[in-house]
Amino acid sequence: QVQLVESGGGLAQPGGSLRLSCAASGFSFSNYAMSWARQAPGKGLEWVAGIYSDGSDSLYLDSVKGRFTISRDNAKNTLYLQMTELKPDDTALYYCTKHDSDRIIITSRGPLWNADSRGQGTQVTVSS
Repeated sequence: QVQLVESGGGLAQPGGSLRLSCAASGFSFSNYAMSWARQAPGKGLEWVAGIYSDGSDSLYLDSVKGRFTISRDNAKNTLYLQMTELKPDDTALYYCTKHDSDRIIITSRGPLWNADSRGQGTQVTVSS
């Protein structure tokens, strides 16, 4: 079955950096678009960034554009999120999600409408 295991979270100071990783197994990773989503305490799930199955295109939440970079290594079945210039508002549980398509398709229901699997999450805390 699909398994998504996130790692790399932790405590960072404002302005700092972290790199999240997601190890995928149980499906043909290179055939599916992937996203990172996050959930802050007391808030709903928020899509952060997504990448096409072949890595040819990526999309970002406006508030993270220029600070976060999503990437993937299909040979290693691994998804990444490089986070720089971290802000306290970035504090959240970050999830790796799999889409049921090879590209990110944004509809009125948002980018996660066809996300069919999610990992357990890795905590990112930004605080001085």
